[in-house]
Amino acid sequence: MPAEPWGWRITPQELESWIISHSAGLIVLNKPAGVVCHPSKHGPWSSLAGAAREFLGSPKLHMPFRLDRETSGVMLLTGDEELGKRLQRAVQRGQYRKQYTALLVGRLRGPVAAALPLGLRPDSPVRLRRAPLQDGTGQPALTVFVPLVSNCRATLVQVLPATGRLHQIRVHARALGHPVFGDKIYGPDETLFLEFLEQGWTERQQHLLGLARQALHCSSVEFNADIIDDKRRFSAPLAIDIREFCEHSLGLRPPAYFALE
Repeated sequence: MPAEPWGWRITPQELESWIISHSAGLIVLNKPAGVVCHPSKHGPWSSLAGAAREFLGSPKLHMPFRLDRETSGVMLLTGDEELGKRLQRAVQRGQYRKQYTALLVGRLRGPVAAALPLGLRPDSPVRLRRAPLQDGTGQPALTVFVPLVSNCRATLVQVLPATGRLHQIRVHARALGHPVFGDKIYGPDETLFLEFLEQGWTERQQHLLGLARQALHCSSVEFNADIIDDKRRFSAPLAIDIREFCEHSLGLRPPAYFALE
């Protein structure tokens, strides 16, 4: 991930190296942290959407779901109009499942389900910050966290979101008292996010966060059988920066993760 907040420029070689599978008009790739999905004003190669259009030579690109800039993992892209609409409808109707891997602060001793409605937090200096709302105005949200390996400092968890609200996993993790490592908004101090936007990565952020991005990785995506004919489940190994942080900084050894077969 680059030191500056919006400094990544994708090259064709990089994009090609991220591809896990490319068949029947569908590209499956393992997005690294630091890559923004949305089209950017800094040119086509500054975002995944723009770079993929250039790479494919396609006037249109369908991206049925997106990941936060700092979240790594599985993404699907297609220039095929019919397939793109089919995938988009599946996402809108909940006919798919995503599984994440996250590194949480502290020891989570057992599986837990967070069922907390979410909405904007108007008193936050961070415009998009979300929070649990108990006044009946929030959107229903449910996330299941399952510990994989832990010690007194951290827990690597499997995350199963039943809904897809903005920042859902990160807000629910914080509400449980176990925020995601490296989270500039929902970690120890939300002003770290504003500092990052203004100054890039600083010594203060290094001291308080340890990891230069939120330790959240989309491990797999699975669609119902009638959506994609040849293969329904796509997966990506845990990002190397999260794995190395677990092993070298926290003394945790993640279970084996395998790339797409």
